[in-house]
Amino acid sequence: MKKKRVEGVMKTVLLISALSSVTIVLLIGFFTVKESLPAFRSIGCWSMLSGKVWRPGQESYGIMAMIAGSGLVTLGAAVIGVPLALGCAVFLAEVAPGWVAGLVRPSVELLAGIPSVVYGLFGMVVLVPAIRGIPVPGNTGFGLLSASIVLAVMILPTIAGVAETALRSVPRSYYNGSLALGATRWETVRRVTIPAARSGILSAVVLGLGRALGETIAMIMVIGNSVVMPEPLTDNPLSVFLSRARTLTGNIAVEISYATGLHESALFATGTVLFILIMVVNFSARTLLKAGAGGEVSR
Repeated sequence: MKKKRVEGVMKTVLLISALSSVTIVLLIGFFTVKESLPAFRSIGCWSMLSGKVWRPGQESYGIMAMIAGSGLVTLGAAVIGVPLALGCAVFLAEVAPGWVAGLVRPSVELLAGIPSVVYGLFGMVVLVPAIRGIPVPGNTGFGLLSASIVLAVMILPTIAGVAETALRSVPRSYYNGSLALGATRWETVRRVTIPAARSGILSAVVLGLGRALGETIAMIMVIGNSVVMPEPLTDNPLSVFLSRARTLTGNIAVEISYATGLHESALFATGTVLFILIMVVNFSARTLLKAGAGGEVSR
């Protein structure tokens, strides 16, 4: 009887914990949307999303430039950081000897504990002068490339840690069976272990992208923080990453301290758009995961 009461109490506590997480998300979403409604009514949803000019003093509240800045810097961080993080995870889970993993893993975990302002300082002192040396007209060093590199380092420990856990959760019998059939270690990792851990790896990438979309301080320090549409500086399309930009989070952080009235509501609307973008990223990842699982079942 006592055992049943303990189990009942624990189930209730766990249920309350789970519901608390959902409630907090709903409350944050409700508050943000509520505060942004005056801006959406006055300016118009489409006008805000498609407008390229953000000048609160002239009643211009277009956030397309910030959406483009957030999207490009997240894309750049993913292109640089995801392969490095997954390579690090595979190395720690499948390749590294115990003593090497014991040195590398704490170093990777330490990256997650470094304050973002320190990353920003590193970017300003080291990356920006180095990138300024690229001989492109209009290149100041501050821009999307600097921000992408800094952000790639910041998301690396998140993705690597979760991906390593996912790789280690794959039953060892899969690995041993593949080797017994004549596959090499690399073929086993590439064709057996990684596909079996796909759901965990995808979750790690989604967490990293969420971190990238939500980062603020370091981005303000190295991205140039100019409200302009990112455009290539030369005929090479990749030179767009040398352009200055501003992110959605940076826009809120820079202006919220003095914003009032419609300006303040427009910043909350910016937060609503950011909230929706993160939800879209998570939903897309879940859809891809289910589609992949369905394809495996059909085969």
